[in-house]
Amino acid sequence: MKKIKVMSVFGTRPEAVKMCPLVLELQSRPEITSCVTLTGQHRSMLDSVMDEFGLTADYDLHIMRENQTPTTIAADVMLGLDEILKKEKPDIVLVHGDTTTSFASALTAFHLMIPVGHVEAGLRTYDKYSPFPEEMNRTLTGRIATLHFSPTEKNKNNLLSEGVPESAIYVTGNTVIDTFKYTVTENYRFHSEALSDFDFNGCRTVVLTAHRRENQSGGIESICRAVLRLAKKYKDVKFIYPVHLSPAVRNTVFPILSGHEDDGVFLTDPLDLFDMHNLIKRSYMVLTDSGGIQEEAPSLGSPVLVLRTETERPEAVSAGTVKVIGTDEDDIVRETSKLLDSGDEYAKMAHSVNPYGDGFASKRIADAIISYFSQS
Repeated sequence: MKKIKVMSVFGTRPEAVKMCPLVLELQSRPEITSCVTLTGQHRSMLDSVMDEFGLTADYDLHIMRENQTPTTIAADVMLGLDEILKKEKPDIVLVHGDTTTSFASALTAFHLMIPVGHVEAGLRTYDKYSPFPEEMNRTLTGRIATLHFSPTEKNKNNLLSEGVPESAIYVTGNTVIDTFKYTVTENYRFHSEALSDFDFNGCRTVVLTAHRRENQSGGIESICRAVLRLAKKYKDVKFIYPVHLSPAVRNTVFPILSGHEDDGVFLTDPLDLFDMHNLIKRSYMVLTDSGGIQEEAPSLGSPVLVLRTETERPEAVSAGTVKVIGTDEDDIVRETSKLLDSGDEYAKMAHSVNPYGDGFASKRIADAIISYFSQS
C-alpha cells in the first residue's frame, strides 16, 4: 500500500494543543506521510504551542489581521488552502473541533472531493447561537466529514442521531489527555515571570479563564465582580487569571481586577501550554468559560465550575467533575463558596472519574486512518 498523505490543518492555540500530539503520532507511522498547514487564525499563542512540541508547519497562511471576523477568517482560509490542497493532493484532511478554521478547511477540502477527518467530533449544545460561532462550525464540519473521531460514546450517539453511519465513527478519547505526557512534570519551573516566584504554599489557588464572545456583553464583568467578592471573603485563596489578549476582554477585566494583589487577585498575560497545564495541576479548582479546560482540569485533579449557561461536554457534568453555574455574580459567589467551604462537596468533584480517555486517543486515530485506507 502506498503511503497515506495526511494533511492536518489548524489555526488556533486550542486546536494546536489537541492536534500536536496527533501530528507527532502520525509522523511516527511508516504508513503515513504527515503534512501540517497552519492558518494563523491565532498567531503568537499558536506559534508557542508548535515550538513547545518541536513541530514546524509545512505551510502557513498567516491570515490573522486586525478586527478579523468569522467571515474574513473563512474567506482567507478557503482562498489560501485551496491552492495548497491542489498542490499537495492529500488523501485526507484532518481538522479539529469547532473553529472557523476547521469549518472553512473542511469545506475547501469538500470542494476538491478530498475526504475530511473530524477530530473531536459530535459535541453539541443544539443551540446554534451558543457557543457562537462554534456550535454551527462543528455541526457543519460534521456534515462534511468522512471519518468522525469522537471523544466519548455520548458524542458518538449525537452523530448517530444525525444520520452518520456507525462505521464512520470512532470513539477515541480526547487528544488533550495525550498532551499531559509531554507537558506535566512533578518539579516544573514556570516560564512566566508572574508565576516563577509565585508562592503556592499555604494557600488554595483558583485558576480563572473567561473570554468567550457570548460573555463579552456583561458576563465577564459579572465574573470579575464575583471574583473580587470571593477574594475579599477568603484570605487563604489566591485567584490567578491569565487574561486573553482580546481588547474587549482586557478592557473589561483590568478596570475591575487590576491592583488587587493584596486581596489575592493576580492577573497575567496568557500562559503557554506547559505553564497552563502545570498551573491547573497545582490549583485547588478552576473557574472557566473555556471548552477545553473542562476536559483538561479534571484529569489534573481540579474541579471545574463552568461560567456559561450550557456545555457541549455533558459527560463531565454527568461524571461530577464539572458543574455549569452561569455568569450571575451571586450564583458564582455561592457555588464557588460551596467548594471552598465544604470538604465533602469538593471531594465529590475532585475524586470523580474523568470521562475523556486514557491518553491514547492519537494512537487510535492513526490506527483508524490506516485501517480505513487499507480497506479502501
